Amino acid sequence: MKKYPVTPVSLIQKKAAKEKIVVLTAYDASMAAILDEVGVDVILVGDSVGNVVLGFENTVSVTMDHMLHHTQAVARSNPKALLVADMPFMSYHTSAQTAVENAGRLIQTGGAKAVKMESFDAHSLPFIQAVIEAGIPVMGHIGFTPQSVYRIGGYKIRGKKSDEAEGMLLLAKELEKLGVFSIVLEMVPRELAAFISSQLAIPTIGIGAGPDCDGQVLVTHDLLGYQTGVSPKFVKRYASLYDETKKAISEFKQDVINGRYPDEEHTY
Repeated sequence: MKKYPVTPVSLIQKKAAKEKIVVLTAYDASMAAILDEVGVDVILVGDSVGNVVLGFENTVSVTMDHMLHHTQAVARSNPKALLVADMPFMSYHTSAQTAVENAGRLIQTGGAKAVKMESFDAHSLPFIQAVIEAGIPVMGHIGFTPQSVYRIGGYKIRGKKSDEAEGMLLLAKELEKLGVFSIVLEMVPRELAAFISSQLAIPTIGIGAGPDCDGQVLVTHDLLGYQTGVSPKFVKRYASLYDETKKAISEFKQDVINGRYPDEEHTY
């Protein structure tokens, strides 16, 4: 039986107990309620809302106002899971003061219990440190960092080269020293992800990083099959709700056109 509420400390305890951590995304109260009823450990209000809900090409266009709006919606479901909100692009990249103020807004106004901050390299470390020192729990994120997509040059696996892998390990250790309570490893070779996980006392959460991380995260819309087109290799679809939704709406359309809806059963 899962112990609630989930906290950063309890996630670290789960790693020590060798219990896997389950993380999924939500951008509204109804989805958050389902995830919480199932008993996921962490609900992430990801800046992936830009791709999945808002129609953006990537996460770079997501703003603090977007994140606050969707974090508030998820928080209204009052989840027992740990509610983590992404810090969007340029919300923590210019100064420690800006980082603390924006992280504070996601906690105080948005209702999040922690924030997630990406680290392409060591540049972000002082800003992450400032947020932690302000008393706000931080989840790290290394490997492929979507907010750096233009810098990286597209959606690419990171850590294949030895120098890049070594830099990623050092970055993970620095983040642990700063006090992050977990680190997302995205699109990282399995061997590197396993080694980094073995070197840290805090849990790693994999997405496209193999089965040896301490937990796994997916975009919920991806696993439900809401999206069309080609998915990343790491996405496993557990349903095909795009097709099911399209079928249901088509049936409704035909019922209206042919006068079958509303019938006596659905009329006052």
